Amino acid sequence: MLAGAEIIRLHGAAYRAHVGDRLLPSQARVLRDLAACRTAYFGGQLTPCDHGARQVFRYHSCGNRHCPTCHGPHTERWRETPRAQLLPCPYYRVTFTLPQPLRALAFAHQRVVYGVLMRRAAAALQRLAADPRYVGARLGCLAVLHTWTRAMLYHPHVHLLVTAGGLSADGTQWIAPKHSAFLVPVQALSVIFRAKVCAGLQRAGLLDQVSPSTWTTPWVVHAQPAGRGQRVLDYLGRYVFRIAIANSRLEEMTDDAVTFRYQDHRTHETRRVTLTGVAFLERFLQHVLPRGCATVRSDGLWSAAHRADRTRARALLTALTVIAAPPAHEPTRASSLGDLPRCPHCHVGTLIVIAVLRPSWSRPP
Repeated sequence: MLAGAEIIRLHGAAYRAHVGDRLLPSQARVLRDLAACRTAYFGGQLTPCDHGARQVFRYHSCGNRHCPTCHGPHTERWRETPRAQLLPCPYYRVTFTLPQPLRALAFAHQRVVYGVLMRRAAAALQRLAADPRYVGARLGCLAVLHTWTRAMLYHPHVHLLVTAGGLSADGTQWIAPKHSAFLVPVQALSVIFRAKVCAGLQRAGLLDQVSPSTWTTPWVVHAQPAGRGQRVLDYLGRYVFRIAIANSRLEEMTDDAVTFRYQDHRTHETRRVTLTGVAFLERFLQHVLPRGCATVRSDGLWSAAHRADRTRARALLTALTVIAAPPAHEPTRASSLGDLPRCPHCHVGTLIVIAVLRPSWSRPP
């Protein structure tokens, strides 16, 4: 399978020459880490096979959060999160999109604008959910920032995974949404979200860089049911650890170009894009976030400040609903023996670490 690291090794030098001193520190770090991922630069482990005589050297991954090779294990570990950490109720996924006139500002002030986007989206939803006509309670929210479309175009938006219902103000009741077909009206939510982002940018001193017409045009907010139980865990893993492109979508690389595929979200057709190596890296690196820029934020019942409320909500929901046992066909966590990697040669034995080699960058000259 073609990996992002191979593209950077082949086309990274040309991209650096193309952008010159416009290369951001966060982008330079990604180019370095991904090019060195699973090489001697990060060290490795010597692991003999317990079935045969072979010894296998396994290089360490870079661990960069933007790496297409490293994000898979994070997703799998998240999916092993105990079900008890989720409230036993249905969920919605609500998506808030930053409009086109604000995107240049967002890229120029990423920490500030992305923070405003995530906080104000959650605040808008909580405000409307507090209205007794819709819910009349505090929801649990997990906000996840994404900056890309499936074609890797710049498109900042935030996904909120939210409980379908919430805890009453006095903590004695779990209140379900008043309408079975929706959580809150998205048109009203869009108006509140737009006003809150406007206030957030004004507080940050950035409002004078925005065209006044931005605050009079409709903003896009979308909501849909997200299921419950294992399906919600899949949503969490897929959205929390998603990156701009996975290695599985990379199809071909030549000395001149890179081809990748994506599924059109409207027609569900598979489309292919071929770009020069420099253009591909330019499209990929615009989604690299600066150090310290958060991509996940908890709000309401999922925030640390409301842990006790979350415990009360779980008790109320458990009393209201009989939680069925997981179906027999659902996968269970492997044993400690099954967690050990298989030998890539015999495919029977397991590999046990007997030596750890220091990364090359840490060795004295």
